[in-house]
Amino acid sequence: MSGVQITPMTEKAFGATVTGVDLKNLSETEFGLLVEAFLEKGFLLFPDQHLTEAESTAFGERFGELEFGGLPMANQKKHNDGTFGEIYDLQSQLMRTNVGNETWHTDSTYKPISSKVAMLSAVVVAEEGGQTELADLRAGYEELDEDTKNLISGLSAFHSTNYSQANDLGDFPDTNDNGLYGTVYHGEAYLRPLVKVHPDTGRPNLFVGRHAFGIPGLGRDESRSLIASLLEHVVSDESRVYSHNWNVGDTLLWDNRRVLHRARPYDYAKPRYLIGTRVAGDPASELAYYPEDPEAEAGREALIAELHVLRQGSQDRMYGATTATF
Repeated sequence: MSGVQITPMTEKAFGATVTGVDLKNLSETEFGLLVEAFLEKGFLLFPDQHLTEAESTAFGERFGELEFGGLPMANQKKHNDGTFGEIYDLQSQLMRTNVGNETWHTDSTYKPISSKVAMLSAVVVAEEGGQTELADLRAGYEELDEDTKNLISGLSAFHSTNYSQANDLGDFPDTNDNGLYGTVYHGEAYLRPLVKVHPDTGRPNLFVGRHAFGIPGLGRDESRSLIASLLEHVVSDESRVYSHNWNVGDTLLWDNRRVLHRARPYDYAKPRYLIGTRVAGDPASELAYYPEDPEAEAGREALIAELHVLRQGSQDRMYGATTATF
């Protein structure tokens, strides 16, 4: 008989803590219970798991094909022998990207196929700050008034990290093929609905975040205002937001199709090491289009126009309309 205990988060619309389970040695019955809880609750917290990079990868693979597995999410480069190098400069593009992730988003909406599942496991935690926060897009949608639901029905927005970095931080990453460039920053923008029907539950939720811009059919100001108001609505109620203070050994698993997340700042001059694994979405439900498809041209044009406007007005933001050169 399984000893799995699933305890809903107190005074939250979503989420649960799971105990009595070893993620390194799950039976099919136990995994089935976790999937059921995951789809209902949106995110699961597993204390005291202490997963390695290989174990994080193996657990993630049970949910499907991975975008990446067991990736060191650290502010230092990890060497092949397991040691870490110097702390990354805050002006490097990698750290600029990490700072950008302090704003609400879902993973991989800026790629042709958006992500299904994300997972983080804590190895070295910040002394202060460094929380991961989650927000429930399903409860947010359910609590919209009917006029707003009718307004946004059928509307979509483009998604791009080139946009979100420029809009949030005044950071204008290059789009060559080096490192983050060409993978995270690639000059494409992918059109996704403001209201997403979850492929496994059939329930609708909002699908907005920092990467979203340029709703076709609306003017720029109206589009920006609508996206901002929807996002603010989701995170304005404490029951729809969970802030996780990391303990070594924690694993946090969430549904990228339903849940927003953001990182909270910490002292970036001190080491922090989480392990990240991301499960790829099913193309049947998460594919927008590919760069070679005819639809992609509208996204590129929208992004070019938006970045032109942002460059003129983002000199007062954190990175002053600049591009990292290292």
